Amino acid sequence: MPVDYTLYLVTDRGMLNGENLYHAVREAIRGGITLLQLREKDVSSSDFYKIAVEMKKLANSYQVPLIINDRLDIAIAADADGLHVGQEDLPLEVARKLLGPGKILGYSVSNLAEAEYGEKHGADYLGAGPVYHTGSKETSTEPIGTARLKIIKNTVNIPVVAIGGIGMSNIGDVREAGVDGISVISAILARQEVAAAARDLKKAWME
Repeated sequence: MPVDYTLYLVTDRGMLNGENLYHAVREAIRGGITLLQLREKDVSSSDFYKIAVEMKKLANSYQVPLIINDRLDIAIAADADGLHVGQEDLPLEVARKLLGPGKILGYSVSNLAEAEYGEKHGADYLGAGPVYHTGSKETSTEPIGTARLKIIKNTVNIPVVAIGGIGMSNIGDVREAGVDGISVISAILARQEVAAAARDLKKAWME
């Protein structure tokens, strides 16, 4: 399945205001997201697996690849399209070896050294950020801004997706950094009209 990094949604049920996760994701897909990452920090492995299997059926029916955050075991068990790991997760080269060559492997980076390491050790794409301050995910990393984002993009030869605090107000500045797409949580999931939020972001990016 070809990968389009334009609009990459990461799930966080804490943003849903009681909304059903499956329904919200379906609306986001209908609105135009191009890649989906399932992130579940507070459920059992059994529940995570069940959700992953359900999400894979949904996403793949719309030709949207499903990436699992952090959990290699869930990615393999659910036959997801890929895995995303961060600096404190399973080492990238170990994840690449166990995941196999036919799956997508993403890597979170916040500086040039990490980006170069990611490219060298098997990442298919980089999630670079946080670009701006964000309330979606607890992080001690200071925002890298669009200038450093651009340096990362211009240095590596694999796709770079901007993450952290991105929305309608700053999407143009991020686009100008030359990255391959944006990764968002609250800019879609915290909105009343999920499909419309996704549609508006994608339209703004394309323009």
